[in-house]
Amino acid sequence: DVQLQASGGGLVQAGGSLRLSCVASGFTGDDWQIGWFRQAPGKDREGVSCISTTGRATYYADSVKGRFTVSTDNAKNTVYLHMTSLKPEDTAVYYCAADQFVSGDYCLRYVYGMDYWGKGTLVTVSS
Repeated sequence: DVQLQASGGGLVQAGGSLRLSCVASGFTGDDWQIGWFRQAPGKDREGVSCISTTGRATYYADSVKGRFTVSTDNAKNTVYLHMTSLKPEDTAVYYCAADQFVSGDYCLRYVYGMDYWGKGTLVTVSS
């Protein structure tokens, strides 16, 4: 079975940085899409960033472009989300998810359709 475990959340002041990690296991085949999604209190879940396991293409929501960077370390079966210049509006529970059959450019919009989800990690940005 595919399993995903997100970690790295915490409390940070506005302008600070955090790095989230998503350790994945159980993948078969090539070129899975790994997505980071977030859900703020009282709001819908939204796509933040997506990357293929080959690392060839990355996608970002407009709200995080230039501030967040997604990357993979296939030797560690880990996907990272490096978040900088954090804002209070980035406060949310962050989830990683995986799907083998979604295209990279659609991944951000596949908010509830990704096949596998990890438990979330809470990021709180104080002003």
